[in-house]
Amino acid sequence: MGRRTMSILVRMPEVLAGVKEAALAAWLVSPGTVVAIGQPIAEIETEKAVVEYESEVAGTVAGFLVELGTPITVGTPIAVLAEVGEDLDDALKLEMGAGASTGGKESSGSAVLTADPGALVSTEAAPTTDEETSKTLTGARIFASPIVRRLVKERQLDISNIIGSGPGGRIVRRDLENLETKSTTERTEVQPAVSADNAGDRVPGHTSPNEPLASGAYVDTPVTPMRRAIARRLVESKSTIPHFYLVADCRVDELLVLRRSVNEKANVKVSLNDFVLKAVAAAFIEFPQANAVWRDDAIRRFDNVDIAVAVAIDDGLVTPVLRDVGARSLTSVSKSVQELATRGREGRLKQHELEGGSFSVSNLGMYGITEFSAIINPPHSGILSVGAVTERPVVVDGEIKVASVMTVTLSGDHRVLDGSLAAQWLSAFVRYIEDPLTLLI
Repeated sequence: MGRRTMSILVRMPEVLAGVKEAALAAWLVSPGTVVAIGQPIAEIETEKAVVEYESEVAGTVAGFLVELGTPITVGTPIAVLAEVGEDLDDALKLEMGAGASTGGKESSGSAVLTADPGALVSTEAAPTTDEETSKTLTGARIFASPIVRRLVKERQLDISNIIGSGPGGRIVRRDLENLETKSTTERTEVQPAVSADNAGDRVPGHTSPNEPLASGAYVDTPVTPMRRAIARRLVESKSTIPHFYLVADCRVDELLVLRRSVNEKANVKVSLNDFVLKAVAAAFIEFPQANAVWRDDAIRRFDNVDIAVAVAIDDGLVTPVLRDVGARSLTSVSKSVQELATRGREGRLKQHELEGGSFSVSNLGMYGITEFSAIINPPHSGILSVGAVTERPVVVDGEIKVASVMTVTLSGDHRVLDGSLAAQWLSAFVRYIEDPLTLLI
């Protein structure tokens, strides 16, 4: 946030590390609203998620400076707050006289400041409001998220027949993506067979540059912003972080028995993954030097154990961060993970819930995957991949027995974790998982 005499200029925040552009999905306040520090004032949509932005200062909302749904670069002025006793119109005029602009990628036109978030216009372009956009394109009023309205306008799509999957039938972005995928599928045709009329135009075994390599039908699914962001970050991670991998098998017979006992008595049903998170935290408490991340000028070590949990959503995944796992009870971990996962799938995570931490956990065991190696989620220094529990033969005191075994793989950043430290940490994790009662005392 920027600051001048009396009035306060609110700027587009960097809601997630590395995200340089975002769009305002909705304002949670209106002109005249008295805002306290820490109060959510807007929903901001990035390529990764929709997060709530909490005000960093107190004041009264004087007006808004940008249109909902428009991509805005970080640092661009988006709203004006007035201080106690300041006239709202005077606050707006002060900022308008100071040259506050609508922002965006490269906004060169001046903006008309307004107290109506749906009526902002540019002196050069004068775009229609969000509601007018829906009416113009479909002939009837349709309730849709700001991002959807912007994309509909840009791509000239007809959304009149879409049944929204959002609250109250609101059309959200995944509905628009489903529409585009369906349209692409309907346009797809099987390549025509070679006939006597065109046989001379083709050479057996060769295709033209614009032909698909296979002769069957195919579907091109448009790449969504979130999928593009995930692709970019994964390439960045594998290209810049020196990954190395350690694998361990955990015998979890005692864990399964303890989990059944806990679930018989607790009001909250705990999962195996809740025990995994507690064991991860316990291993970090035992080896605090591993609880760190790489920075260009230093290795930053943390006191608390904050762990990101991979949550699958419709168009990829989000990684909300569970705070201070070592100090939490098992049922507290379970409640928090369930809440974060639910709000992550609904796009209601807050800004701070997607930031921080030094480590991630990704569990694919529920899909029957026994072993996999995950890519580190920057800026974390490691991620633990958790596979399914399966019955396997093991040797105990010279005899072959059947045991419940879970395979885990540690992907580590070699800039932060040396092999010996990572091995000690993983050995400690296995020890806690195999003796799970130690996690409860």
